[in-house]
Amino acid sequence: MTPEFGLGLRGDLEFAGYARVGREAERRGFDVVTAFGDLGFLPPFPILLAIAAVTERVRLGPSCVNPYTLHPVEIAGQLAALDAASTGRAYLGLARGAWLGAIGLAQPRPLRAIRETWEITQRLLRGDTSGYAGELFGVPPGFALRHPILRPQVPLLIGTWGERTAALAGEIASELKVGGSANPDLVPVMRRRLAGPGTRTGLVFGAVTVVDADRAAARALARSRVAMYFDVVAPHDPTLELPPGLLEDLRAALAAGAHEAAGRLIPEHLLDQFAFAGTPADVVARCRALFDAGVKRVEFGVPWGLTTDEGLRWLGDKVLPTFR
Repeated sequence: MTPEFGLGLRGDLEFAGYARVGREAERRGFDVVTAFGDLGFLPPFPILLAIAAVTERVRLGPSCVNPYTLHPVEIAGQLAALDAASTGRAYLGLARGAWLGAIGLAQPRPLRAIRETWEITQRLLRGDTSGYAGELFGVPPGFALRHPILRPQVPLLIGTWGERTAALAGEIASELKVGGSANPDLVPVMRRRLAGPGTRTGLVFGAVTVVDADRAAARALARSRVAMYFDVVAPHDPTLELPPGLLEDLRAALAAGAHEAAGRLIPEHLLDQFAFAGTPADVVARCRALFDAGVKRVEFGVPWGLTTDEGLRWLGDKVLPTFR
């Protein structure tokens, strides 16, 4: 199987920049462009619609949206719009969501919420008007999306680190994304959580990426960008032993707005488990280890390089061709 590569966008660019990045991603041979659903940043669907308008090949989807900030009916409608705009290149990424407590939003029964969201989405895309009465969400009989639908079915990606949600992904999803990780040792763990080696669900690993000829500068920038994600995901990696007090000190630095200081707290060996950071050779080696462990796709999260353009150039010229 040919390794796949994706680009991950966070919604913090000037809007015109998304189309430019999409065109460049397609030109340089990326397979997927995704937009994150991080709280407070531009939501993913507008970003992806802008990219759909200027591309012809790359697959497009959010990674991820959640049913607590966006109702399943709205998810289905926006997904249908993306699929139409991209002429059938869309997929849906669902997750329970992160940082929602900061806006006082509860996340009750996340597995049930994801399952019911997917069920409602599928019914609406295929024009099923029989209604759905879930435990958390529902649509009445006769309800339908009142606009043209290109495809009655799209692929599903579920984002998680959790055991139960991974098992759900193994049941209903085409792909499971482990965001914020570049750790090959975690791959067999997540494969088992998908309900065994025979599952057909593909694994996607994605993380902050900074690649440059200046290795020290690349790793320094990666540290500051990784810190906010490290706080969320590091406790969920059972293959790692974190130094005592690291998370408490890192969280205190983040709370004070000191992201660079927080990043400097991350030990050298742990940085490599949570980021693609360094020279092109460093990134190639980390990707190869993940593919050898059984990952289907690697997704490079922003900022990609010391600047966006430089990062895309390094990835497109020096990393992807190694695997093609």
